[in-house]
Amino acid sequence: MAERGDKSRLAKELGVSRSSLYYKKKMPAKDEALRREIEQVMLENPAYGSPRVALALGINKKRAARVMKKFGLRPARRCKMPRKQADEGKAPLSYPNVLSMLSPTAPDYVWASDFTFISYKGSFVYLVTVIDVFTGEILGFNISRTHDAAFVRKAIERAHKLTGTLPRWFHSDQGSEYTSAYVRNWLESRGVSISLNPKSSPWCNGSQESLFGRFKVEFGDFQRFDTYAELLEALYNQLSYFTNTRIKTKLKMSPAQFRDKWEQRQREILTLNHRNQQVMSLPPRDASHRSPLPLLQSGDPPITAIIF
Repeated sequence: MAERGDKSRLAKELGVSRSSLYYKKKMPAKDEALRREIEQVMLENPAYGSPRVALALGINKKRAARVMKKFGLRPARRCKMPRKQADEGKAPLSYPNVLSMLSPTAPDYVWASDFTFISYKGSFVYLVTVIDVFTGEILGFNISRTHDAAFVRKAIERAHKLTGTLPRWFHSDQGSEYTSAYVRNWLESRGVSISLNPKSSPWCNGSQESLFGRFKVEFGDFQRFDTYAELLEALYNQLSYFTNTRIKTKLKMSPAQFRDKWEQRQREILTLNHRNQQVMSLPPRDASHRSPLPLLQSGDPPITAIIF
């Protein structure tokens, strides 16, 4: 092949054009370029799998999955949660599990809460969060070296202060922190109904369980911080990232962006209803020809749940 005439002779013998001998596949180069883009996304978002990587880069999720598999790019994985043996022998309280009966279709209808532990320099730090089940936003949180009812209620109070409202339902597990009179009385005295998981059923609070599993994985090594203050600052930043920046797969955007989009849609609906108020108030042609759901009128509250 070193001689100039060799390629011409080889092409003639093979029955192909001489230029085809210079052909190089374009796909490997494209995959390599995409690999670098994916690595940059995963550097900033360590737990992103192919669906979220595809959303972040605006590409097809099958292509993202293929390239990640080709180059061995895998998101960080979560560890198992420990048992809470002190709560295992307690009799369950007779509160309903509202998440088994309805799916919220508006913000601030169902809030959920749970807490997790963080091992740091030979001791434990506890993190409790309060999230909106519909949007996935972290509305309130608290970080402490101890966990009790006051620790939990502080997070609820912060969520109340941030939003200026309280939910119709507050959902949690049956841990002693949540079933205490200190938390239950505070909620019920303000018109909030309490919802609890059945005993030993963490999947019934799946939004919170998933949040903590992914939060810890994406946060990384807690021991890398020299001081408690540095750890707290990093935790605050991560909580903000999960609400305002991180893409939630089922929403295809961050929880804060989803709430903004939902509220904008509600404003558009109210404006449309106002403009068409006379048309929408016309009676049906006959009693058998009715809409299965009432039309929203200006000033009506939004439909907040679908009962299964």
